[in-house]
Amino acid sequence: MQLIGMLDSPYVRRVAISLKRLNIPFEHRSLSVFRDFEAFSRINPIVKAPTLVTDDGIVLVDSTLILQYIEGISATSLMPETAQALQSIGLALMACDKTVQIIYERTLRPTEKQHQPWLERVAKQLHAAYAQLEQTADVLTCNPPMQPDITIAVAWRFTQLYTADVITPEEFPKLAAFSADAEALPEFTSTPVE
Repeated sequence: MQLIGMLDSPYVRRVAISLKRLNIPFEHRSLSVFRDFEAFSRINPIVKAPTLVTDDGIVLVDSTLILQYIEGISATSLMPETAQALQSIGLALMACDKTVQIIYERTLRPTEKQHQPWLERVAKQLHAAYAQLEQTADVLTCNPPMQPDITIAVAWRFTQLYTADVITPEEFPKLAAFSADAEALPEFTSTPVE
């Protein structure tokens, strides 16, 4: 099994950490959708990270669908069967999406073409996602890490690495503390952001 994509992607990283947590062996191929476009397209013509190539050669995309697949082949589940768990994962993934939108607006558009009202709107959505997660952070344990824990911690780290000027630890102290605890776990330390 091969996981294709850079660990600076929260979507790739959540899959890698989950694979490790489930003790599923895999090879990580650190290809960038930008710098390694041609090499990536030979594996997956749509060039989407994460890409998982199963042992029988099937190419899967989208971290949530990949996680559904690996849970299906594992004897263990990381997915609590509660609406709150799904809500937390959804909010964390939305935070990832909004962080990506800010990164792309800032780095892929020329400065003179960046649309400040759009950036403000996306930042407001990002704040709203983390505000809701902060309210429920007391129920996160990370002992052992389940899928909501993994996704939230990965999302927080990603946001802090790339948009720390938009979301600060002082605004969300519970999430910052939770993420620090998660990042100290073996599954996280062995899967560092590149």
